[in-house]
Amino acid sequence: MEHVSKYLTKEIKLSSYEDKLFKSDLMFDDHMLVWFISGETKIIQADKTYHFETGDIFLIPRNQLATIINYPKGGLPHQTVVMHLSAERLKHFYEKVELPQKIVPEQRLYRFSNHPLLQSCMASLVPYFDVRGEFPEEIASLKITEAISILRSIDQNVDNVLANFNEPGKVDLIGFMEKNFMFNLPLEKLGYLTGRSLSTFNRDFKKHFSTTPQKWMIDKRLELAYYHLAEKKKKAKDVYLEVGFEDLSHFSFAFKKKYGIAPTQLRSVPG
Repeated sequence: MEHVSKYLTKEIKLSSYEDKLFKSDLMFDDHMLVWFISGETKIIQADKTYHFETGDIFLIPRNQLATIINYPKGGLPHQTVVMHLSAERLKHFYEKVELPQKIVPEQRLYRFSNHPLLQSCMASLVPYFDVRGEFPEEIASLKITEAISILRSIDQNVDNVLANFNEPGKVDLIGFMEKNFMFNLPLEKLGYLTGRSLSTFNRDFKKHFSTTPQKWMIDKRLELAYYHLAEKKKKAKDVYLEVGFEDLSHFSFAFKKKYGIAPTQLRSVPG
């Protein structure tokens, strides 16, 4: 797989994937504003799946677990312009803004398909990627401020995401894990999202589940895969990435070890 990223600054990049697909499980430290030049993306969250393609623009909040699968399409690479909206930038922006309404913190993903103002803002960045030398910080700051201002003019509710600077608090571990077991993230990050240190996360997990997080998550992923294969009649190659496995052969081995049958055989077994 060939992945090429060109950076204007650490906050603005042009990302290109040339291969068949690229899958990653992520939790962003910044809000991410993404414009699609070409290709397709599937974003899988615990309670919803999104599909994006050429021209789409979306905002994904920070501290959100997501599986992201990128596909080239029509002979073109998967190519996007990505802008990080950091807490530092946003705090500086909102210091000068009087909010029209009280902030109701939310974490939902926003879609702005083909919006002319936002698209022209993101498209205006593309020529700069071919300019040699260091990109001026003043221009980067202006472009990020422009993007934030456009987002707020399109939908004032976006303040509920952008002006929310709260850190994750302690949450119910059982409910969180039952909802998010398919995401492959370091245990430190899972602990952070539940409001726990790594040691507290591991201790609480053992107390509630009587096993290790790794063993429990693999078992839950296999159960979900079984449901998709047996009840939804999906194919193994379409299931393994979505339930949290990185490799089809590893998934097939683990599945057969648990259920005594290969996942490719399950679909042909009479109900």
